[in-house]
Amino acid sequence: MKRVGVWLDKQVAKGVILNNGKERLFNIPSELDFFNPKGGARSKTKWGPQDVVQDSKYLEREKHQLKNYFGKIAEEISDAEQIAIFGPAEAPEKFVEELKKNHPRLAAKVTSTKTVDSMTQNQFKALVKQSFGMDDRYPETS
Repeated sequence: MKRVGVWLDKQVAKGVILNNGKERLFNIPSELDFFNPKGGARSKTKWGPQDVVQDSKYLEREKHQLKNYFGKIAEEISDAEQIAIFGPAEAPEKFVEELKKNHPRLAAKVTSTKTVDSMTQNQFKALVKQSFGMDDRYPETS
């Protein structure tokens, strides 16, 4: 049985694939532009017009970049039989929403979603195994 655990935020997705007692790790960078728009500019004349920062174009670009990022993750885990998703803030929820919307077959295989801060690689592998009810001392039997 192929089980996949994914930890993701807006910068990188880290995953571990557990298949017949073997582990394989993967990393997918998000390639998201981090926008830090500066405030508008003030006119030289008193009480003159101001330049307004258009947040909507930045948010729209981020939305498209997130969709590409989530698509790459979905492609990597496309043949999983069980999926556990972890991450800080709203990234895991957004990913699950994207799966439900564009990859319903994968969304049905999501067994758990948890909010978890960053952790070491070994802590992450242990968390994934724990979420699937596996123990390091007893290898998977299928």
